[in-house]
Amino acid sequence: MPPATHVALIRGINVGGRNAVPMARLRSALAERGAPSRTYIQSGNVLLDSPDLDEAAVADLVVAVLAEEFDVETIVVAVSAATMRAAVDDAPDGFGTEPGTYHSDVAFLRPGVDAVEALAAFSMREGVDAGWAGEGVVYFRRLSAQRTKSRMSRVMSKPVYRDMTIRNWATTTRLVAMLDES
Repeated sequence: MPPATHVALIRGINVGGRNAVPMARLRSALAERGAPSRTYIQSGNVLLDSPDLDEAAVADLVVAVLAEEFDVETIVVAVSAATMRAAVDDAPDGFGTEPGTYHSDVAFLRPGVDAVEALAAFSMREGVDAGWAGEGVVYFRRLSAQRTKSRMSRVMSKPVYRDMTIRNWATTTRLVAMLDES
C-alpha cells in the first residue's frame, strides 16, 4: 500500500455490540472508492491513501461508506498525516510519559474548531484533571488514582462534542508509528 496521507478517526463503532463494522469490509469498501487503507484495532482508526482529498472530503467519504455499506451514522474526524504527527510531536512536555500515574488522551477536532474553545468545554477538577489546547487537538489527562472523580466526561454533554473524537495516548502514538511504517 502507498504511504497513508490521512487518518480517519471514527467514533462509536464496534463498541458493546453496537454499530458493527468489520474492518476487512471497511477497507474493501474504501478501496473500491479509490482510497486504499489500513486499520488499527476495531475501534475505528483508518489510515488512508487519498492524496487528492482534503480532511473534510476524507471524512465525507468515510461517513458515506459507513452509511451505505453498514447503515451506521457516526462522527468521523479526518486529519492529515502531518497533523497526526504534529499532535504527537507538539504534545505538552511529558504528556503521556507516566501511564501508571495518568490516563492521557487526545481529542481530535474537526477542521475549523477552535482548540481553546474546545478545551473550555472540558470540566476540570483541580488536582485530578489537566488539559492543554494544541493545533486541532485538545490534550487532557486524569490522575489514575482519582479518575472516578474526574469531570472530563462532561464534555460529552456539550455541543462541541459532535466536532471531536477522542483517542488514548497509546493509540495516538501507535497511529503515528504506523504512518512512519508506510
